[in-house]
Amino acid sequence: MSSLIFPRAGFLQFAVALGNPAANLRKASGMLKGLAPPPDSLLLLPELWATGFDYAHAAQLADETPVVLEEVKGLAESHGVFLAGSLLEKVVGVEERPLLFNTIYLTGPLGVVGTYRKQHLFGLWQEDLFFTTGGCAGPIPTGHGQVAGLVCYDLRFPETARRQVFAGARLLMVSAQWPRVRLDHWRILLQARAIENQVFIVAGNGCGAGGPHELCGHSMVLGPDGRVLAEAGEGEEAQCIDLQAGDLDQSRSRFCSVGERPFLSSNGDKIVTLAELTARLRCIRRQGSRVAFTNGCFDILHSGHVAYLEQARRAADCLVVGLNSDVSVRGLKGAGRPINREEDRARVLAALGCVDFVVIFGEETPLELIRAILPDVLVKGADWPEEQIVGGVEVKAAGGRVLRIPFEHDISTSGIISRLTNRG
Repeated sequence: MSSLIFPRAGFLQFAVALGNPAANLRKASGMLKGLAPPPDSLLLLPELWATGFDYAHAAQLADETPVVLEEVKGLAESHGVFLAGSLLEKVVGVEERPLLFNTIYLTGPLGVVGTYRKQHLFGLWQEDLFFTTGGCAGPIPTGHGQVAGLVCYDLRFPETARRQVFAGARLLMVSAQWPRVRLDHWRILLQARAIENQVFIVAGNGCGAGGPHELCGHSMVLGPDGRVLAEAGEGEEAQCIDLQAGDLDQSRSRFCSVGERPFLSSNGDKIVTLAELTARLRCIRRQGSRVAFTNGCFDILHSGHVAYLEQARRAADCLVVGLNSDVSVRGLKGAGRPINREEDRARVLAALGCVDFVVIFGEETPLELIRAILPDVLVKGADWPEEQIVGGVEVKAAGGRVLRIPFEHDISTSGIISRLTNRG
C-alpha cells in the first residue's frame, strides 16, 4: 500500500494573466524550469490557470484548451512530471449553447490521465451564471494510486472530498483562486480536509489580482495529520517536497475515520405531513436553500422514475415529492390501481438519495400543495406543455421557475403492468 502515492508533490503559484493562455503557459514553463522537480513529482497549478475568470470570452478561450493541454503534455514529458490545475472545458450538448465546465486536468508525460469537474459553483463570483456544475466524481486512477480532486469552493463541502477518499484516494488535489480576505478559511479548511480524511493534500492557489479580488497565495502541501509540510507566501513561488507514504499508513493504522461509514439515517423520516413539511422548509429556506417540487403516482417505481427524480433534485438544494394518495390514484387511473399502497409507495420513494421529503396528497392535482410550499423550481415531464402544468402560474408569480425534464428511459408503469398481466 505504501507505494500507492506520488513520491513528491508541490505547486506552481503565480498571478494568472486574464484571458492570456500564451502568457500563462510561459509563466508555468519558466517556473517549472526553475524548480527542476525530480521525475514523478505531482505539481498543482491555480484554478483556471491559463485564462482566469474571463467570463466575457470564456466560450472562445475554452476552444484553446486542447492546445493548452498539448503544451502541458510537452512540459510534463520533458520534465517527467505530472501537472494538474483547472481549465475551461467546453462540451457541446443538446442545449442551444455549449456547456462550460471548470475542470481539473491531471496531465502526465503520456497526456491527460484524468479529469475532475468543479461540483460547487461560487455564486458570489457569478460562476453559476456561466459554468455548469460537474457531476458526482470519483477519484482519478493513476500509476501512483488514486487521486481525488477539488476546485476552490468545493473545499467547503466535506462530503465531496470524503466520497473520493472513501473510494480509495490517498492524495487530494486542490486547484484554487482563493481570496486574501479569507486566508484563514483557506488554511483551516485545508487542514480539516487532511485530518478528517487522513490524506496528503497538495493545494495550488493563485496570487496577486484575480479579477476584482486579491488572491491570498499560500499554496500548500499537507500531511495526513494536518501538518503543513510546505507553504508558499503571498507572491509567486514554486516548491516541491518528498511525500512519506508511511506517514499515511501509520496515521490510518491507529484509527481510520474515513473508512467508517455507518448508516445512521432513517429514510422513513422523510415522509411528512404538509404541516411538518412547511415547518421544515421554513428552516431550510432561512439559509438560502432552493426547493424543487414534483409529483406523481409512482405506483411501480422504475428506472425512468429514478432518472427523472435525480434530474429534478439537481435543479435545487432540496427535492419535495408530492405523492398521490390511493384514492387520488384510483380517480386518475381507474379501478385496480394503485398496485401498491400509498404507505408502501412513499417508503420506497423515501429510500432514494435524491428525495428529501415525501408528502401524500388526496386531491386530483397538487395545486393546493404547490400553493402551500411555493417551490423555487416546479418540475414536470417534458411531455407536458408549460401552460398546462398545474401550479406553474403560481410558482412563476412568486419568482420561481418551471423546469420540464425529458424522460431518459422508454418505460412506463402501465407497460410493466401489461407485461406482467400477459405473462399470467
